[in-house]
Amino acid sequence: MKRPWKRALIWSGSAAAVVLLAAGGMVWFLYHSAAKTASEMYEDIPVKPVYVSKDPLVTKKPETAIQMKNAEPFNVLVLGVDQREHDSGRSDTMIVVTVNPAKKSMLMFNIPRDSRTEIVGHGTVDKINHAYAFGGVKMAIDTVENFIDYPIDYYVKVNMEGFARLIDMVGGVEVDNPFAFDYDGVHFEQGHLALNGTNALLYSRMRYDDPKGDLGRNTRQRDILQEVMKHALSLSSITHINALLGELGDSVKTNVTFDEMKTFVKDYRPSIGKVDTVEIQGTGQIIDKIWYYNVSDQERLRIHDMIKDHLQTGS
Repeated sequence: MKRPWKRALIWSGSAAAVVLLAAGGMVWFLYHSAAKTASEMYEDIPVKPVYVSKDPLVTKKPETAIQMKNAEPFNVLVLGVDQREHDSGRSDTMIVVTVNPAKKSMLMFNIPRDSRTEIVGHGTVDKINHAYAFGGVKMAIDTVENFIDYPIDYYVKVNMEGFARLIDMVGGVEVDNPFAFDYDGVHFEQGHLALNGTNALLYSRMRYDDPKGDLGRNTRQRDILQEVMKHALSLSSITHINALLGELGDSVKTNVTFDEMKTFVKDYRPSIGKVDTVEIQGTGQIIDKIWYYNVSDQERLRIHDMIKDHLQTGS
């Protein structure tokens, strides 16, 4: 006959084993659920030649993807797309983010949507945000690469309504609003604001009542994205990350693989200490009754040099 303490020991050991098995099963389920969601988000772009910069100091990238396992620096084009029924939509937002773990920082800048430039592959000169409407992600990337004279490594396309849900998932965002304004029936007070997803999206969209116009709008978009990245980078629980991927599943397309996502979370995320922002300068001009934002060659070179300097592996 087993003594009571032995029965208790056997029971506690069995219970612990069951808990461990259950926990392991939950981790397995969450991991594979996240992998499934990430695979649904994955969308490579059609094969295209690697962009070769006119700058001889920018090393031509190989045909294969960069090696995240070696903690190489990289850049991402973020496309915020307003998708309409029976319409490919337009890239309402175009943001380039460069990531360099060696410098423990990211560099982020908007490309003003009305920037006048060559639409690569379409044979026209137009507003840069029209590139996506004309030729999808590939034409948008080709056009941005030509605009900044730098190859793009990855892209992330986000449906703006899905972005609002993401903001709610990370607990909302906080911003410092420089002036009071009303937009789409919502009043935004001057000063520090805590915004949910719906209001954050409205806050980032207003531009006609902003003294700086589209540049002011760009600043608000960067502020919102910075807040979202700050919250997302702080997530450590596989449950939270899986929930985040689940919420993004139907709203995001990207050519970042699940393995690369895992590498970023494990190896890159702990190294990122700050996010620097820059604003592209230009002047407004009406051509053939259409308003454009003209960015000079000198300004484009300045932005190109900032990207190049930030992505250098040296300190």
